[in-house]
Amino acid sequence: MYDDALYRSTSAELIRRAEAEREVRLVRLARRAERRAGRGDPGGRVSRGRSRGRLAGFVRAALRP
Repeated sequence: MYDDALYRSTSAELIRRAEAEREVRLVRLARRAERRAGRGDPGGRVSRGRSRGRLAGFVRAALRP
């Protein structure tokens, strides 16, 4: 009996956490959409120049003549 009650409470807590994370994700997406609309950018990444790896700038600098 105790195991069943523990399982139910744990399941309910996991469901609450998932719903809270989903809500946060939706708020973030809405904020990004507002920023893009303000800039006239229809979509894509919010930040620019970060699509390459962290060390790409160092490698390019090292390969320059």
